[in-house]
Amino acid sequence: MASGHGILAHLLNPNYKAEVTRWLAEDCPSFDYGGFVVGDASKEAKLLAKTPGVLAGVPFFNEVFRQLDCKVDWHYTEGASLKVTPEMPKITVATVTGPARAILMGERVALNILARCSGIATQTASAVSLLSSLTPAGSNPPTLAGTRKTTPGFRLVEKYAMLVGGADPHRHDLSAMTMLKDNHIWACGGSISKAVRAAKAASGFTVKVEVECQSEDEATEAIEAGADVVMLDNFTGKQAEVAIKGLRERFGEGAAGPRSFLIEISGGLTEANLPDYAAAGVDVLSTSSIHQGVGYVDFSLKIVH
Repeated sequence: MASGHGILAHLLNPNYKAEVTRWLAEDCPSFDYGGFVVGDASKEAKLLAKTPGVLAGVPFFNEVFRQLDCKVDWHYTEGASLKVTPEMPKITVATVTGPARAILMGERVALNILARCSGIATQTASAVSLLSSLTPAGSNPPTLAGTRKTTPGFRLVEKYAMLVGGADPHRHDLSAMTMLKDNHIWACGGSISKAVRAAKAASGFTVKVEVECQSEDEATEAIEAGADVVMLDNFTGKQAEVAIKGLRERFGEGAAGPRSFLIEISGGLTEANLPDYAAAGVDVLSTSSIHQGVGYVDFSLKIVH
């Protein structure tokens, strides 16, 4: 996973800071009446985790309070497992210091980001761990990836959370990779080969082309046309196993016309059915279940009194 090779926050370019500014402006577009009440007295607040999970979203939380001239001291590192239990129902995760009105102005924005980001990282880590446990010793598990089914305006945070949880975030946008889905194929006359050739001509050698396929025959056509990745869409575990075996025999090492390609499976994947696909010989398993409709990790921020 990426976190084993460096600090994930170093992936972020400065543009995310403008997003944080917009989120703060959304929450306080004019007067801050509560801030008027409490004033600028220097205060200390404790960030408390109240449900277990994986801590994620630290750079965004930090930026909220940096813009409000507050300081954040973390007691846990990003990616840490927050082991809240009945015996220990609250854990102090960080301490925020600064003017009282600034702490309270940033409170809800920062907590919303952290709760959502940590929820995705928690669900992602669970699926990654399951997939690893299903893989025979000495073998590498398939790559678990997210999807582009993210919240508009919040994609960066959600993709970041997937990385913290140990998954591949998949393509970030339409410019990151050419993915030819069924609608693309139908819109250009139903020819996968024609669509792949057009995509290759436009994107050049630096952009991969992936084709969504409904059958082994479609995957064969896509590979023969030069697709870098074929996605087997909504295949059952058994169907995927048969199709992957056929494609490897036809195009893998030792075949008459070997090709370099990856096989991805997507469509309806959850932790419940991951075991059906883990041993199918697939390269990538992509699912929105690790980031869409997941729960959150409950945090609160309490001023010390």
